[in-house]
Amino acid sequence: MKFSIERAALLKAVSQAQSVVERRNTIPILANVLIEAEGSDASFRATDLDIEVVDKAAAQVERAGATTVSATTLHEIVRKLPDGALISLTADSAAGRLTVEAGRSNFSLATLPREDFPVMATSEYQSNFKAPAPVLRRLFDKSKFAISTEETRYYLNGVYMHISDSEGSKVLRCVATDGHRLARIDAPMPEGAAEMPGVIVPRKTVGELRKLLDDDDMEIAVSVSETKIRFATPDITLTSKVIDGTFPDYTRVIPQGNTRKMEVDASDFARAVDRVATVSSERSRAVKLQLDEDRLVLSVNAPDSGAAEEELVVAYADERLEIGFNAKYLLEIASQVDRENAVFLFNSSGDPTLMREGNDMSAVYVVMPMRV
Repeated sequence: MKFSIERAALLKAVSQAQSVVERRNTIPILANVLIEAEGSDASFRATDLDIEVVDKAAAQVERAGATTVSATTLHEIVRKLPDGALISLTADSAAGRLTVEAGRSNFSLATLPREDFPVMATSEYQSNFKAPAPVLRRLFDKSKFAISTEETRYYLNGVYMHISDSEGSKVLRCVATDGHRLARIDAPMPEGAAEMPGVIVPRKTVGELRKLLDDDDMEIAVSVSETKIRFATPDITLTSKVIDGTFPDYTRVIPQGNTRKMEVDASDFARAVDRVATVSSERSRAVKLQLDEDRLVLSVNAPDSGAAEEELVVAYADERLEIGFNAKYLLEIASQVDRENAVFLFNSSGDPTLMREGNDMSAVYVVMPMRV
């Protein structure tokens, strides 16, 4: 195998591959990237047996072939080579080496046979549809903060993507929760997605997928089966197993009867919460909200380090209310608001609170209160 490739194209492909590779591997081949050169393309494939990513890049192929080499080492080399360099990669399968040349730099890397590289079994996908990158980006970006990190509740360690009903029309919905807060984000259902099975997309896959969604003009091809999900652009294909579990009935957690309504400038609110939480050494310190007519007082009382209080002007016309929340959860939810105003709907100091962006019902957040 022998081919030449632009540094920028190689760096992009190898970056994507090495981020999938697990740092601590008991199986040596899983630390490697499979490089295949044929025609006018080179493809770079990496897997951790749960996720597989394949990135294609244009290359000048002199001799077709394939080999595998350490993803991290190759990434470090390419990253340190000068911008604009043309990089030549030559594999000598008899010697088990890959030579990487650019200008006066020359590296010789150990390889492992391509036959040992595990390729993820193809799946029969029940549903295939296309969605614009900004739509998928919004669905996952606004929900991922609520993914649980508790390994025992593995079925909450991802984003539940499914088709649902919202006010009489079908929507593509992403939901994440860790039991303390919940995010439910809707987008219009793409054509061809009606038969999609509901799947839980793992946290790591959500992180890798984010790298595919930066181009606002890109359409992403999505394929879903009961066990796998695949996202594809013209250059990159990301395939992942989905979490084998049942996502709980989240609709029971979303309060329907919260009538006490507070409207507040989202960025002012987030900054005020951040400021009063400063006196607390623990990030989970409760922030107390005291609501009176058109007035909100935020306060933190940390016996060891001090106390803080800040007042905000809000739109609130219901009876007086005192309620406490984890400061970190409030900040994460407030930072999701793209519009100017956040609307909080309360019931009592012991009930879950609902938050949405203005009158937009396509993004709904729930946060559980804390005792203060």
